[in-house]
Amino acid sequence: MEASLGLTADTKPYPVKPGDKRKVVVTELALEFPEQPDLQPIRINLEDSDGNTIVDKEIKFNIKEKSIYQLVVKFRVQHEIITGLKYLHSVKRGGIRVEKVEEPLGSYAPNTIDKPFYERKFAEVEAPSGMIARGTYSAISKFIDDDDNVHLTVPWSFSITK
Repeated sequence: MEASLGLTADTKPYPVKPGDKRKVVVTELALEFPEQPDLQPIRINLEDSDGNTIVDKEIKFNIKEKSIYQLVVKFRVQHEIITGLKYLHSVKRGGIRVEKVEEPLGSYAPNTIDKPFYERKFAEVEAPSGMIARGTYSAISKFIDDDDNVHLTVPWSFSITK
């Protein structure tokens, strides 16, 4: 299995900070607007300068209605192979769930010096539009593996604007 994931005898592992037991380190979430180059990507850094996960950061942003966006996740795998990694999120408005996503990400070998991170781009989505769709939404994203280990939970909110 190691060879199929790109590991060979001469592969040099990506350096891991002593005492860092995390197996999956999500470093960035981003919303990109591939069909609208005039819109700047929204990048959410989830790692501080010391390499620690930022868990108490308040994440809020605006999405223009009808804009086409794509979620991009940047992450690292440490220590051992991760199997069946998946991304989950639940979006609520006014306490009522309006969207639930479960996206399989796959299995990954630990990162190496030559490949310091993985990046996964999701399918493009069109933001809702209209008076009823505009407003503030809250969401919770999770990264979970086959063994139901939760590697990261990220609460965030966004507003659909005109």
